[in-house]
Amino acid sequence: MGKDELFCAYMGQSGKKILQSEIWSCPDAETYLTGIDYYKNPQKCRLEMKRLYPRLNLPVPETDESIPLPVLDKASVDKEAYTVRWGAGMTDTFRHGEAFFNDPEEVFRFSPLEHADFTEWNHVVVNYDFSDEETLYNQFRRDYPAEWGDKAPANSSVGVTFYNTMFMWPMLTFGWELFLECCLDERFKRIMDEFAEINRRVFRAFARLPINFVTCHDDIAVSRGPVCSPKWMNEYIFPRYEEYWSILKAAGKEIIFMGDGCLDVYADDIFACGARGIVTEPYTDFKAIAGKHKDCYLAGEGDVRILNRNNRDEIKQMVKSMVETADMSAGYVMSVGNHIPWNTEPEGIKTYLELTDQLGYRQ
Repeated sequence: MGKDELFCAYMGQSGKKILQSEIWSCPDAETYLTGIDYYKNPQKCRLEMKRLYPRLNLPVPETDESIPLPVLDKASVDKEAYTVRWGAGMTDTFRHGEAFFNDPEEVFRFSPLEHADFTEWNHVVVNYDFSDEETLYNQFRRDYPAEWGDKAPANSSVGVTFYNTMFMWPMLTFGWELFLECCLDERFKRIMDEFAEINRRVFRAFARLPINFVTCHDDIAVSRGPVCSPKWMNEYIFPRYEEYWSILKAAGKEIIFMGDGCLDVYADDIFACGARGIVTEPYTDFKAIAGKHKDCYLAGEGDVRILNRNNRDEIKQMVKSMVETADMSAGYVMSVGNHIPWNTEPEGIKTYLELTDQLGYRQ
């Protein structure tokens, strides 16, 4: 079996053509680009998108049934449910642990292992039953063909994504404010140790899956840089990454790290722990990473703020800069790291797609 394009990018083996992969969520732009109303004919519209922009490899809806128009005014932010507009609908809630824990003492009394069945806790995102490894394995295994057995097709990019690699667990469970209020207390160590045990079960299960890649998500940074200090990260986070990823690598899997914000301070640590690449946002210095980690996988350097300014010269300069980074790493993928959401300027998107199609080749 030949190597698929994403496999080549993950492994730093891409050729002249630069792969493009976008976090796409802008139905109005699809209507603008195709002349077909996405909400009235979503399947027909998406098929035309695939014809016009095959590099995006967008999925096609199963039916052409119309989609209700979303609310477009201020009511698109539901303050009671803590949801906002996303694509043709709404996001899941952004109300996390602050709705369930009232003060630090409640946090310190909590035992993740005693409450390892998180199926009723939607706010932790991956709300599975983490009580034992076999339960987890069966939960994930059903997503892959039975005939694969325990081995994925060779040279394929088939993988799994895990949202709560380590940092997300306390942040989601307790909410930002209580997490930051409690994380420096000695009593927090037990809680992090228990979350770590939950994730050992997860990564041992992943090691048995018929996959070649695991994308590990943790938002360890914001746009200005790290959330927690290197000292805290070196005690609670990076040793766990190294442990979990060594389990995966021993089973022949490769690791891609995904995280928001500016990862400049921690990029080297992420690679040292065993990652093959990073997916992040344009606040990060992609050229510095590409220059230091040979042919690593990189995605997310494009900036939606530039698309929204809709200045062709500025968009062109951005795309040319992305191509320069791609020349530094055979694993580089063109991608707008801070996403292409519902309110992105359609003309800016059109210009960006035209330019990536024209210029998206290594020298």
